Amino acid sequence: MSGKGAPELSVRNVSDLRVAVIASQWHEKVMDGLVDGALRALRDLGIDEPTLLRVPGSWELPVTAKVLAGRGYDAIVALGVVIRGGTPHFEYVCQGVTQGLAQVSVETGVPVGFGVLTCDDEESALDRAGLEGSHEDKGHEAVTAAVATAATLRSVSEPWH
Repeated sequence: MSGKGAPELSVRNVSDLRVAVIASQWHEKVMDGLVDGALRALRDLGIDEPTLLRVPGSWELPVTAKVLAGRGYDAIVALGVVIRGGTPHFEYVCQGVTQGLAQVSVETGVPVGFGVLTCDDEESALDRAGLEGSHEDKGHEAVTAAVATAATLRSVSEPWH
């Protein structure tokens, strides 16, 4: 979900969901904003005891999400930031993290909220971090999307065989 055209999601009766937030440690100010937004969204949804884990960087998000998905979480939120530099490193990390998180979600059936900022510069990251003066709050959005998807999946009954 990004900027214009983002849906207004209405999420109810989810206080019993087990939710984990995984956040990288690179770019501390941006990450503080993303984590604060995610935790605020969880409180707004009535989820009072989420698991919060910190990992070294965005590259470590997929493996951590995979392990948590196998441990009974209903939704996982991955938060990170990758800022373009002068080498192809940016493309490799962004592609690997994006594909890895999508693979975890599809293979496990556990929604993974994508709160990984992939920005050209720190200014763009700060503008999306949910800090005072930011135009977007991607930590909050990632939680809302993951929990809304978990609620949707929970509403679908198991098929009869």
